[in-house]
Amino acid sequence: MSGILYGVGLGPGDPELMTLRAHRLIAAAKVVAYPALAGGASFARSIAADVIAKGATEIVMDVPMTVERAPAQAAYDLGAAQISEALERGDDVVCLCEGDPFFYGSFMYLFARLSGRFETQIVPGVTSITTCAAAARMPLAARNERLTVLPGPLPEAELRARIEGAESVAIMKVGRHLAKIRGVIEGLGLMGRAVYVERASLPEEVVCPLAEAPENAPYFSMILLTKGADPWL
Repeated sequence: MSGILYGVGLGPGDPELMTLRAHRLIAAAKVVAYPALAGGASFARSIAADVIAKGATEIVMDVPMTVERAPAQAAYDLGAAQISEALERGDDVVCLCEGDPFFYGSFMYLFARLSGRFETQIVPGVTSITTCAAAARMPLAARNERLTVLPGPLPEAELRARIEGAESVAIMKVGRHLAKIRGVIEGLGLMGRAVYVERASLPEEVVCPLAEAPENAPYFSMILLTKGADPWL
């Protein structure tokens, strides 16, 4: 009998935002897999560090952060092969994923490679969007309102068009695209409606109006924008 592959969402960073099911599965896991920046630490592992059992086998997928897709795909190919070996031995494998596995989560790449051969279960996690909204004390949608989620790397013209036609917006993966995004929002006259959130739920969390955001933003940052009531009321 093959083992079961679990894609486990860890939430946005604060270990207390892990679900009870995630905590239970990680604590009992004999094999744990997770992505890491090539040559660097793993944010996913840091969230679950106090839960991983001593002696557990750890499969580390070194994923380079490059614009080219091929190096990252090669890293997931290798990780999938190592996970496959453990599953074929009959070991369950818990794959750690920041946030939610199926919401911009890296686990979806392993799911595409392995779910056709092995039983796979998904454990949802608290998303960065809901965490940022809570940190900003900013309701995003009610009744029949629409929430639009946009990735920061979108071209400037597309960002402008999508924000212009939206009611509430969450812009993810801000990072090096902050200046472009800020310029689009300012050009639309919506700066007073936009909130910047950085490293939500972590001790170094930053929440401020977009107009007061720093010049440089980390990857784990987000801009929330509503066209309804004042977000700071």
